[in-house]
Amino acid sequence: MRLSVWIAALALPLCGAAAPEPIPKPQEETWEGRIDFGGGIGLRFVVHLTKAKDGTLTALADSPDQGATGLKVDTIQRDKTTLAFTMKALAAEFSGKLNAEENEAVGEFKQRGRGFPLTLRVIAPGSTEFWEGKLAVRAGIELRLVLRVVKDPKQGGLRATFASPDQGAGDIPTDTLTLDKDVLSFKVNRIGGSYTGKLNATGTEAVGEWKQNGMAFPLAFSKKDKPSELRRPQTPKPPFPYNEEKVRYENKAGGVTLAGTLTTPEGAGPFPAVLLISGSGAQDRDESILGHKPFLVLADHLSRRGIAVLRVDDRGVGGSTGSTTTSTSEDFAGDVLAGVAYLKTRPQIDPKKIGLIGHSEGGLIAPMVAVRSDDVAFIVLMAGTGLPGDAILRMQAGLIAKAMGAKEEQTVRGLELQKRLLDVAKTEKDEKTAAERMKAIVEEVKKSLTEKEQAEAAKLKELGDAELAMLRSPWFRYFLTFDPRPTLAKVRCPVLAMIGEKDLQVPPKENLAEIEKAVKSSGNSKILVKELPGLNHLFQTCRTGAPAEYSSIEETIAPAALNLIGDWIRDQIKSGPSS
Repeated sequence: MRLSVWIAALALPLCGAAAPEPIPKPQEETWEGRIDFGGGIGLRFVVHLTKAKDGTLTALADSPDQGATGLKVDTIQRDKTTLAFTMKALAAEFSGKLNAEENEAVGEFKQRGRGFPLTLRVIAPGSTEFWEGKLAVRAGIELRLVLRVVKDPKQGGLRATFASPDQGAGDIPTDTLTLDKDVLSFKVNRIGGSYTGKLNATGTEAVGEWKQNGMAFPLAFSKKDKPSELRRPQTPKPPFPYNEEKVRYENKAGGVTLAGTLTTPEGAGPFPAVLLISGSGAQDRDESILGHKPFLVLADHLSRRGIAVLRVDDRGVGGSTGSTTTSTSEDFAGDVLAGVAYLKTRPQIDPKKIGLIGHSEGGLIAPMVAVRSDDVAFIVLMAGTGLPGDAILRMQAGLIAKAMGAKEEQTVRGLELQKRLLDVAKTEKDEKTAAERMKAIVEEVKKSLTEKEQAEAAKLKELGDAELAMLRSPWFRYFLTFDPRPTLAKVRCPVLAMIGEKDLQVPPKENLAEIEKAVKSSGNSKILVKELPGLNHLFQTCRTGAPAEYSSIEETIAPAALNLIGDWIRDQIKSGPSS
């Protein structure tokens, strides 16, 4: 879904149980920290610990930057020297040594064999406040910015983190912070941003200016007890008029176990079924993004129409084992084949009416699976690609930069940098040599900038580390060179290919034309191609199609897209299995 855009470094974007009876303290503790993945990348992590009257400890955890709350903690230890816990569903554990005051635990968060530094600190009730504002980056596009301030005497009185929720950017530690009776100001060096605002008489609003990349924007922050909640009216709420079951199955050839949710209509069946295939990146079974849960909405819509739906956590996400970053689309195709085989074992499922719905990269994977398995009766490509990955990246980079108001000079420079880095990723197989060449390219670009531009190009350091490593990852190298057209030409089952008119990540006209041409090239006329007016890459009704809009749009999937999918699948079911 979230195909990489290598213009960012030079353009504008920023990046119920009853309450326990009273007991002697501590009754409840909230511990909070940031898992450090290196390269400036991290995730806020929160543990809520409760001590029952008999001394039994229980806990729940949150990963706020991922929108995950109430995660199950299976074991918890809290004594005078240690704070430790395990979470089986995430294959994760933590063990930290407590300081003398028992309000800080320094340790390591381990998940699936990898360890990351994590320091957890006790957060006193009422010690956190939020400042929220909306930054107008161009006409019709606003980004919510959130400053989270924690009163922490141990750390010098106050500490803060900064977030851009509409861009999926989690809490980033601020480098400086001033908050007194007159001024709110802070700097976030990682993104080259800073803010200074004058407080009103009541200390509840700051009016000032946000500066980043040599540009300044008016910005007002308002003090809040908690950040404003995103409205997502399409997210379904129980009770549901269908059955919902947590399932697990193996891809033995790939050496992974996959966890998901199967929804089946009420009754004995057998029912037609679809397996949902997510887009790029580590996605959960709902394909959660910016408060939206597209696959949950889609599964609900189809199951209400009599179609069973299997949606699955990607490798290394939620209850699934394995790793997304070290796998390729080829590996994910194996996971989908295992899912199809699993559906065939279920008595409620009609084995001759199993289809696939793939979104973005999932639309690339679905044809791969259909070609390899006669058990696939039909496929739906939601923003699937018809061109090689490098062509997709070039187009989307220019389109998104234009939509975000980047200057022509910035766009040209960014596209040239992108091209040079992608050429290395495509041609240099040796990891060490590729890393050195990419770093040299970035340093060369930095030297070509003016002194002022160099001072404002803090992001290029980030580009030289974590993101350049992603460019060299097995997944990215595979995606970059894979041409979907030869595979599409071998598809024999019915195909629905749909892309939003305003999709800037997978441009509709170029990709739909290539998909249709490839499928028909070998005589398969069972294809319906649709460009949906006014919809973006997530199939939301939008203004510009820019990714910056995704979060601010309340709609998760436009009814026109949902109905098109549901109606087309029903037509395939009525017509019987493909020959």
